[in-house]
Amino acid sequence: MANVVEVAHPLIQHHLVRLRDRRTQPSEFRRLIGRLAVLLAYEATQDLPVRSVHVQTPIAETTGYVLQQRIGLVPILRAGLGMVEPILNLIPNAEVWHLGLYRDEETAQPVEYYSRLSTQHPVDLAFVLDPMLATGGSATSALATIRNHGIPQAMLLSVIAAVDGIRAVETEFPETPIYVCAIDRQLNDQKFIVPGLGDAGDRIFNTNLDRNDL
Repeated sequence: MANVVEVAHPLIQHHLVRLRDRRTQPSEFRRLIGRLAVLLAYEATQDLPVRSVHVQTPIAETTGYVLQQRIGLVPILRAGLGMVEPILNLIPNAEVWHLGLYRDEETAQPVEYYSRLSTQHPVDLAFVLDPMLATGGSATSALATIRNHGIPQAMLLSVIAAVDGIRAVETEFPETPIYVCAIDRQLNDQKFIVPGLGDAGDRIFNTNLDRNDL
């Protein structure tokens, strides 16, 4: 797993405990997803190319650096939406291109139902955002769509990944860096990550929760 970065940071470990806890309320769950997204993005952006610019301070002129590339955020709907705003706070000029995928319950394969990616003026780098990398089906489908739209470079940011999902992405897109907070051991029969955190979309948007946990 040469292109996989499991970000090791005490704050990540701390927030993951509350994120995994079934008793964590949706409002707190959203905040935790946001904090972890920021920590992932900070790690993933540390080697982005920059260009020099001149800036006039109240005292004198100096030289600074700004990002060189046009950056796009591609959240996989719907759970990926929980990662967008926190990362936009880091990269305010990033473009957001939504991609809707759902998993066919019979085949467990991803089905694309919505795309706002543009072939007219593709960005230089796309960050694919999905809190959970389980089978890798949605991620590989998203990366294929990004490639077909002429975007030359992509990175995948996921909070929790299963080994199966990582292998699926590496097989089809070996050049794509993957940044995760944790790598979990396996998938269950329903293709959920074990131990995981349940359905990230349901927990972010407060849908289909077990009301006994509230």
